[in-house]
Amino acid sequence: MFLRVRSGTGAGALAALGFGLALVAGASTVRVAGAPQGAPATHSPATAQAAVQATLTEYCVACHNQRQATADLAIDTLKLEDVSANKEAWEKVVRKLRLGMMPPLGARRPDPATYQRTIATLETQLDAAVAGQARPGRRMLHRLNRAEYANAVRDLLGLDIDVASLLPPDDAAFGFDNVADAQGSSPALLQAYLTAARRISALAAGDTRGPDAVTYTVRQDLSQDHHLEGLPLGTVGGSVFEHVFPADGEYEFQVRLYRTNLSAIRGLEDPHQIELTIDGERKLFTRIGGPEDLVPLQKNPTDTGDKLEATRLRVRVPIKSGRHAVAAAFLEEVPPLLETNRLQRFIRDFSNPYDAEGAPHVQSITIQGPFEQAHASNPPSSRLFVCRPATAADERPCATRILSTVARRAYRRPLTADEKAGLLAFYQQGRATGSFEKGIGFALRRVLASPAFVFRGEGEPAQPAPSRAFYVNDFELASRLSFFLWSSIPDDELLKLAEGGRLRRPDVLVRQVRRMLADPRGEALVSNFAGQWLHLRNLRGIVPNSELFPDFDDNLRQAFRREAELFFGSVIRENRSVLDLLTGDYTFVNERLARHYKIPGVFGSHFRRVQLTDDARRGLLGKGAILMVTSHANTTSPVLRGKWVLENVLGSPPPVPPPDVPALAEDESKRAPRTMRQQMEQHRLNPGCAGCHRLMDPIGFALENFDAVGAWRARNEGGVPIDTADQLANGDKVDGVRGLRDALMRRSDVFVQTLTEKLLIYGLGRGLSPDDMPLVRQVVRTAKPDGYRFSALVLGIVNSAQFQMKSPSAAPEGTQAGADSAATLLAGSAAR
Repeated sequence: MFLRVRSGTGAGALAALGFGLALVAGASTVRVAGAPQGAPATHSPATAQAAVQATLTEYCVACHNQRQATADLAIDTLKLEDVSANKEAWEKVVRKLRLGMMPPLGARRPDPATYQRTIATLETQLDAAVAGQARPGRRMLHRLNRAEYANAVRDLLGLDIDVASLLPPDDAAFGFDNVADAQGSSPALLQAYLTAARRISALAAGDTRGPDAVTYTVRQDLSQDHHLEGLPLGTVGGSVFEHVFPADGEYEFQVRLYRTNLSAIRGLEDPHQIELTIDGERKLFTRIGGPEDLVPLQKNPTDTGDKLEATRLRVRVPIKSGRHAVAAAFLEEVPPLLETNRLQRFIRDFSNPYDAEGAPHVQSITIQGPFEQAHASNPPSSRLFVCRPATAADERPCATRILSTVARRAYRRPLTADEKAGLLAFYQQGRATGSFEKGIGFALRRVLASPAFVFRGEGEPAQPAPSRAFYVNDFELASRLSFFLWSSIPDDELLKLAEGGRLRRPDVLVRQVRRMLADPRGEALVSNFAGQWLHLRNLRGIVPNSELFPDFDDNLRQAFRREAELFFGSVIRENRSVLDLLTGDYTFVNERLARHYKIPGVFGSHFRRVQLTDDARRGLLGKGAILMVTSHANTTSPVLRGKWVLENVLGSPPPVPPPDVPALAEDESKRAPRTMRQQMEQHRLNPGCAGCHRLMDPIGFALENFDAVGAWRARNEGGVPIDTADQLANGDKVDGVRGLRDALMRRSDVFVQTLTEKLLIYGLGRGLSPDDMPLVRQVVRTAKPDGYRFSALVLGIVNSAQFQMKSPSAAPEGTQAGADSAATLLAGSAAR
């Protein structure tokens, strides 16, 4: 079990230290980041220790002693001459000192130079405690999570699958769902992987068992009175979906429209034209609405609506197998010359469930088929059939080639002779009851259900030394790289380099990391890493109060996430400094988001890069996605926003609140509503709450000019001017988002260290221990001369012992034993 421990970044004298020590591990040598070569020459270690001891005694021991043990920390029992005995506690001390959180405001505090000398000495000793030792930690058996499974199938077979319909959600630990320690296994979960293997293999080979139905649904709060990105120009509303058709045949398409709470299709007071297209080719065109539909709809809304959809919004057409874009949308109407509505309309066009007026909305598209099925003229998998047998005699050699190719990529290594023979036996079994494609599909099911595909196991030397770390082999290193940067399997180039034993060469490794970051598959760092680190995945479940925010719609929700992803992705693609995540003076908007931000001159549904003139929107702190995921449905939350900054920017999350925390008191007086600041000040009167809120609230108050959906405001909901001035826990005075950003940039290395810790957790798939902190500090120091570019952080992690090596595994127990048993059970089930 690994502990999550954070510590501060070295400064002052530490910036001049050179790091990197050659360690011998077996017959190989590794450069271990974070091992100090020497201390500053200005003071001897004994003198530096004495100075630190005096500082701690003067400023810290009064509260952190055996008797009081404030925050469960007794500094008077810790020995400076042997920090390795209490590394976790000392790392905690360094973190608090580095952030300036201790001693607390109001207490006597040391001067900045004393802070820096103390931090430098402690970090030097902590780094020296692991010098000359490769401690990469043990790797648990990883299971492919949902995102990794979907990406692996995409890169293996060329199929984008809806993994959410096949596999249950993943548990997370340390902020990420790829942490092996949190990946439980159960019979139901293993059955889900087997079912997924069965369905995907049949789809890839074009082998279906009769008509099947899939429904794609549109969110009700999506405004559909204007053009939407991805749909043909000249249309409004609707939606588009990518669908994989398993075989040639006829397919039936059913479009359904949103109705009011009385089951009446809305928007039929005027005539509208709607079309259904496949890859841009029109397959259905019809007219709905007008008096001929409105009158019967008013008499019997349910029956009339059902008949209208069944007769005019349903079509059956022949479709070739493979991936096709299916879209339904309304043709754009010429607006009337005179607008009869005298009231300004809301931006969201469908907020009242009783309202039957306005624009009609597509609710769903159902695809059913194939009917009168024929064999797939071109099986949906674009990468499976690398050959085609011309005669019966060619079938077995071709099957051998297909299965060897796909299994080598799926297992991320060469196949053994027994594995090849086993797959051919599965092929023969399937071929005996059907076509060549069915035989391939049956063997592919075995590949996708194999533990070698679903689990990321790593071998060990035949007789490993109990305490000696060793290198993983090149194929395992290729997998570590690809799952870190792509959340997927290695490609052919990585496997070829691994097969030739060249991947570990420093120049080759650097080129591969840069290639992988530039590859479109590198977007996985945005969707998976940033999606979890920045909490972007939570956006979909947030529904602001429609009475307080009547203009909010799904269009804005999607725009928030797209903006944040494009912004983070630009730092990766352009290899920019990660400090741009705090200070970047540009963003990405479409017309809907620009209107929300009050950015002029932006029209259309597509996103484009714009230069910001309002510096309140700079960096992550000005992004609507961050501001909304840290708010409640009806109001802002300084607590949530402060907690988010402490955890994700400063790397120092507040303690878990006690279970008996009282809720904010409601204002029952007849006077004007109290401000959020007044409510929080009353809340802090509780001594059990005051300690943590003194850390969080000043940060959150600085962001109070943004409302719960990220719009700028000068007054709160009650019309009271907003006061954003406050003092942070380290003594810095801030006023608004600009002041907060400046305060964070004064400790920019703390943010870089936090991001490095998050990347390291994500890249290793485990929590961090005190032994990992010297590496974190070294990565930050090494990246500083290069301006903290994103690639420098990634390369620092990839070149580390933690990434390239592992410690011998102990006897499996707990989660590891469960994962091993799950792999064994999955292997047995797949064989059957």
